[in-house]
Amino acid sequence: MNYTLHANFSELNPQTWNDLLKESVSDTPFLRYEYQAAWWQYRGGGEWQNAQLLLISASEGESLIGIAPLFLAEYEGQKAILLNGSIEISDYLDVIVRPEDHAQFIAGLLDFLATALTDNWSSLDWYNLPDSSPTLAALKEESAKRNWTHRAEMYRPTPRIPLNKTFDEYLAGIDKKQRHEIRRKARRAEESGRNVRWHISAMQDPEAEIDAFIALMEHDANKAQFLTESMRAQMKAILRAAHQGGWLWLAFLEVDGQRAAAALNFDYNNKLWGYNAGVNRDFMELSPGWVLLGYILQWCCDNQRSEFDFMRGDEEYKYRFGAVNQQVMRAKVSKP
Repeated sequence: MNYTLHANFSELNPQTWNDLLKESVSDTPFLRYEYQAAWWQYRGGGEWQNAQLLLISASEGESLIGIAPLFLAEYEGQKAILLNGSIEISDYLDVIVRPEDHAQFIAGLLDFLATALTDNWSSLDWYNLPDSSPTLAALKEESAKRNWTHRAEMYRPTPRIPLNKTFDEYLAGIDKKQRHEIRRKARRAEESGRNVRWHISAMQDPEAEIDAFIALMEHDANKAQFLTESMRAQMKAILRAAHQGGWLWLAFLEVDGQRAAAALNFDYNNKLWGYNAGVNRDFMELSPGWVLLGYILQWCCDNQRSEFDFMRGDEEYKYRFGAVNQQVMRAKVSKP
């Protein structure tokens, strides 16, 4: 394989990138070309202002074999190479390569980093690798061959609800108390005497819809603090990219014509990925976030989505809806 270090994303073809991703060991929305380019534009909302892009591709002849979207930054007192998208707002990251090429690609990538960048770095510190990714085993094996230090650890749980069933079958499969709670809260909202409805946004005015979603996020004090000016710009760039790529799924719950809750998901690979949500605190007596999530899960069942992925975080409500844990990992490799 021939490895190339690219100066910017424009040197790689978006369609070729995304076509390779479809066959890759990890195909997630966070590895799409448009997401990766948008993330790098704002460096994770200002998280990595002094980072250096290390966008590496491997090819054989005219064929693209693999992509490693990386960057170099000072991290925890070391010059570290991280996966582009690290750490906070990209829930699943990895290299982009087909399973049959993966082992050779990782071995060649480490050789390329060790020779082409020489002493510019001291460690690879890769966050948010799915626990099912072969990259975890490959990094361990290649580190042993080189007498490099290797450590892997669970970074965050990623609860998911397996579906591929009717909504009634889904409800029958969760705890009886929680099943009654989901139904009770939906019924209370519907029988409140107020006009309660939900809909998936048609995104006729994308900027207005994105602004409406962010406004609902800001009802939460922690999220309002998180949404600095640079992070707001980052979030908008990501949502525009997802909309243009055709995998943005934004839903609102309305009460008497006012938006009471919103859920921002990615509709990708026949499942919904729950990216973020917002709730209007003026309507808390109707449990709008809970009610909207119930409608969303029913939509998933009605439309044959295989899974609802809550992504990172172990908030209690996820398990009350029947989620089961998987994890994303952190793998760190250090040169002597």
